[in-house]
Amino acid sequence: MLSFVLGSGRCGSTLVTELVARHPDVGFVSNVDDKFARLNLKGQWNSALFARSAERDPSLRPFRDRRRPLERGRLRVAPSEGWTVLERQISNIFPQPCRDLTALDATPWLTGRITDFFESRMEAQGKPHFVHHLTGWPRSGLLRSAYPDARFVHVIRDGRAVCSSWLQMGWWDGYRGPDSWYLGPLSPGDQAEWESSGRSFVALAGIGWRLLMDALDQARRLVPADQWLDVRLEDLMESPRETLEQVMDFLGLDWTPEFEAGFRLHTFQASRGVAWKRDLGDEQAALLESIIARPLTTYGYPLLHSTVH
Repeated sequence: MLSFVLGSGRCGSTLVTELVARHPDVGFVSNVDDKFARLNLKGQWNSALFARSAERDPSLRPFRDRRRPLERGRLRVAPSEGWTVLERQISNIFPQPCRDLTALDATPWLTGRITDFFESRMEAQGKPHFVHHLTGWPRSGLLRSAYPDARFVHVIRDGRAVCSSWLQMGWWDGYRGPDSWYLGPLSPGDQAEWESSGRSFVALAGIGWRLLMDALDQARRLVPADQWLDVRLEDLMESPRETLEQVMDFLGLDWTPEFEAGFRLHTFQASRGVAWKRDLGDEQAALLESIIARPLTTYGYPLLHSTVH
């Protein structure tokens, strides 16, 4: 079985992927496979090496944004989105398309490249289940054209925390404006909303998150209900065992002693998601809420500012 963990980026999907990958029956693309993409490694030793790895330090930023030349916890084998190896072995359509990838993109050539990529790795790793992590556009329409029975776990996080985190990341390209970012041009309505904010980058991050959440909602509607699961990061932080049991049951994976040992390597901090209040400040947080109020309330996040309309 092939499953995908989806998310907007900075939403906790990395954590969920690593938790699932602790299962002895699960294979995955690793950061080593991605780093040495030219070698087209199949990852035979990924699971064994990851089992010896501690949890990822949540304070670590992407490699390009690291604070020090050497960081404790940086050297580890772990699941990866694998953008470099996906681009090299499948197509450069994958990493940053200007829109979501759908069934309309599933040419026989591209579908064949996708199945060759995953099948060769599943065979080499000898695992009955394979999980892959993708952020940004869901891409589920394209992926289901190659794997109609694939399952999707969508990880959701409070959009205020996501947008605040985006603004601190070196890879966020919104500072170049919507004519140059990877999400493609804004609709006239979104463009007017951004202009009315004084071209606020906080507002633009909110528009970007809203675009992705709308794309994920649309993608969900095209997938059978038993093949899609929404998981809130906040629920995982508050009730890790209960929430993860839902994920594992959805994926058809038993909670084995080996998985329990891997689960115990991780810590969960319920207070992790409140830094956005400090980092944004009241005025910018209120502006952001006015942009993303609809998806926030859809997923059960209370609004905190009376200026929201």
